[in-house]
Amino acid sequence: MQELWRLSAAELARLVRAREVSAREAAQSALERLDAVNPVIHAVVEHRPESVLDQADDIDRAIARGDDPGPLAGVCVTVKINTDQAGFATTNGTRLQADLIAQASSPAVDNLRKAGAILLGRSNSPTFALRWFTSNLVHGRTLNPRNPSLTPGGSSGGAAAAVAAGIGQLALGTDIGGSIRYPAYACGVHGLRPSFGRVPAFNASSPERPIGAQLMSAAGPIARTIDDLRLGFIAMAAPDLRDPWHVPMPFEGRAVPLRAALCLRPGALRIAKEVEDALLDAARRLKDAGWTVDEIDDVPSIREAGQLQERLWLGDGFDALADAVARDGDPGASAVVANARLKVKDLPADVISRSLVRRTTLVRQWRLFLDQYAVVLMPVSAELPFPDDLDQRGAQGFDRVWEAQLTMRALPAMGLPGLAVTTQLVDGVPVGVQIVAAHHREDLCLLAGRAIEARGVPPSPIDPVV
Repeated sequence: MQELWRLSAAELARLVRAREVSAREAAQSALERLDAVNPVIHAVVEHRPESVLDQADDIDRAIARGDDPGPLAGVCVTVKINTDQAGFATTNGTRLQADLIAQASSPAVDNLRKAGAILLGRSNSPTFALRWFTSNLVHGRTLNPRNPSLTPGGSSGGAAAAVAAGIGQLALGTDIGGSIRYPAYACGVHGLRPSFGRVPAFNASSPERPIGAQLMSAAGPIARTIDDLRLGFIAMAAPDLRDPWHVPMPFEGRAVPLRAALCLRPGALRIAKEVEDALLDAARRLKDAGWTVDEIDDVPSIREAGQLQERLWLGDGFDALADAVARDGDPGASAVVANARLKVKDLPADVISRSLVRRTTLVRQWRLFLDQYAVVLMPVSAELPFPDDLDQRGAQGFDRVWEAQLTMRALPAMGLPGLAVTTQLVDGVPVGVQIVAAHHREDLCLLAGRAIEARGVPPSPIDPVV
């Protein structure tokens, strides 16, 4: 059988829609690839081959009837374990939810199915999705397929590792502090964190989230090509009445001049030379594609935005989270709680209301700033992908991780879209850049990302390095 798992989502869907290959053949190829490489990297923690083939057969029957199978017909997608998928446990990487079986799928999952995608399996995440590393006591550890000594990122580490290794063309991840963008960066693929309200979200299996998490979390796609990100994003963003925050915006906004800002050190962030080189190279790629690129010293209030994200995330319900982590017992999550406790112990009782008021000011600043530029180029992380479990190496290791992830933490506070584009390997280690645009202008992120991608990216999918 042709190695259909190697194809992009766009190419595979075209072949299935044209009846040149069947959705069942695509599903069988994906399952064979999963069986071949998942035991090495442990990116997918649960899958049901019979269900996968049944979904494929439904698509083939629809095509035989002359029905439109959808733009993602036959494309295999993994779903993160913190997102409801009917019939599967929404474990969120914790033993406390190991038996929390979802009765209905989340809107993004339903939207992918309506677009013709095949749900291939459940991708791994750290406990309570708390870390930029991926391990837990329920499912175990996920390895980076490019280098097992490095983190695969987190919290959508299983999602990015799967995509990089050819387990599905797309992955559904979530991002409240870099959890889509950082795994894509670490595994050498692409990841899009959409704007607040762009992709409808709701987990019926769980209580409503605190307001800070509602305002900052986003579901989005991870893929090997920018065109595949576009397909996945448009499918996920279809309206769903279950999310009252959802904004049904058209994919493409008004035309704007192709002008980018390059900010090497947002908030005076100290960055590795390899990160700086990647940003300068990406700026040259944009110029070659006809963009104007202005280097700027800084972006608005990003340090304050990072602090705001901490307060909105940790300032409401921290004691309950700390108790749950203690009952679960995961050492990685426990390290996060121990270090985060220092950040929340002196917060005032009205921290959430104060933070929401200040958030309005920062959002306004960024909207005015982004009216001058179509996109901003900045680091994904200050460093190359971390050694695995660096955050558990004492306070110094945790603080190093926390500081390096400034842009990961800060941008969700304003609900802005961000795209991590992989650009090259440095001695086998992935590096890339982050592209930020105004609210609901994911089209501009992807436009710039495509220009950068066209001038070279690391090969993928790959066989895992062991």
